Amino acid sequence: MPADTTAGPASVIHDLGYRGYDGPRLGRAQIVRALAWHSFRAAFGLGRGPKAKIVPLVALVALCLPAVVNAFAMSKGNPRLVDYDIYQPTLRDLVMTIFVAVQAPELVSRDLRSRVLPLYFARPIKTSDYPLAKYLAFTGACLVMMWVPLLLLYGGSIANVHGGAAVWAETRALIPGLLVGLMWSVVLAAISLFLASLTGRRAFATGAVAIFFLLTFTLAEILLQVEGTSAPQSTHPGQPGQLGQLAAAPVSEALKVSGLFSPYTLFDGVRMWLGGTNLADGVSNPGAFGAVYALVLVIITGLCLAGLAARYRKARLS
Repeated sequence: MPADTTAGPASVIHDLGYRGYDGPRLGRAQIVRALAWHSFRAAFGLGRGPKAKIVPLVALVALCLPAVVNAFAMSKGNPRLVDYDIYQPTLRDLVMTIFVAVQAPELVSRDLRSRVLPLYFARPIKTSDYPLAKYLAFTGACLVMMWVPLLLLYGGSIANVHGGAAVWAETRALIPGLLVGLMWSVVLAAISLFLASLTGRRAFATGAVAIFFLLTFTLAEILLQVEGTSAPQSTHPGQPGQLGQLAAAPVSEALKVSGLFSPYTLFDGVRMWLGGTNLADGVSNPGAFGAVYALVLVIITGLCLAGLAARYRKARLS
C-alpha cells in the first residue's frame, strides 16, 4: 500500500523572544510595599485621569485655605488666628468626611467589583496582607490631608514671629496638633475602609461611609444640644465653639455619654482629656471620662480592622 502523501506540514515552535526570569524574588514584603504605594497614589488619583484628582485636590486646598489666610493676617501684625489642635473643626469635619467617603472606595470597592482579588492572592502573600497594605496606604493619605495644612500653618506662623522663644512656642503648639492628626487618620482610615469594603459598588460604598459619619455626628450633636441646655454654661471669650462653650464646671454624666456617639466628638473628647484647652464640636472637657472616649476609639478601630480582615478572608474563599 503506498505511503500517505497528504499529511500536513510539521508543527513549528516559534521563538518569540521571551526569556525566563533568573533574578532575585523579592517576596511578600516587597509585594505589600508595592501594593501600599500603589494604593496611596490611588487615594489622590495619581496615575489616573484628571477626574480622579478633583476631590482630593479640592479637599486639600480647602483645608489649606485657613493656614494661608492666617499667614496673611499675621503678616499684617495680627496674632495667630487658627489653633493647631482643633484647626477649624467644622471645616475639617466636613472636608475629611467627603475625602474618606469618596476615596476609600477607590482603594477597596474597585477591586471587589472587577474581581481581581484572585490575581493578588495568587502571589505569595497572606490574606491579611492585602487589607493591611490598603489600611497603611489610606492612613498615610489621611495623614497628608491632616498634616499638610498644619505644617503650612506652622510655616506661615514662624515666618511672622521674631525670636527663638516665639518659634519654640509655635513648635510646642504644633506637636499636639500633629498627634491629633495622627489619631484622626488611624481611626478614619479603619472605619471608612471597612464600610467601603462591604460592597463592590462604589456609589453604595461612598453613601455608606458618608451616611455613617454624618448621621453619627448629627446624633451626637442633638444629644449634646439637649443635654447642654440643662447643664451650667458660661462663655469663654474669644474661643470658637458650640453650645455657648461649656465651662470647666462639673459636667453631667449624660453630657459626657452624648459625646460617645460620633468619631468626631470622640476625637475632641480624647484631645481635651490629654490636655487640650480649646473646645470644639460641642464637647465639654470630659475629665477622667476621657479615658472611656479613648477606649471606645480603640475598640472601634480594632473592630473595623478585624472586620476588614474578615471581609477579605471571605472574598478569597469565595
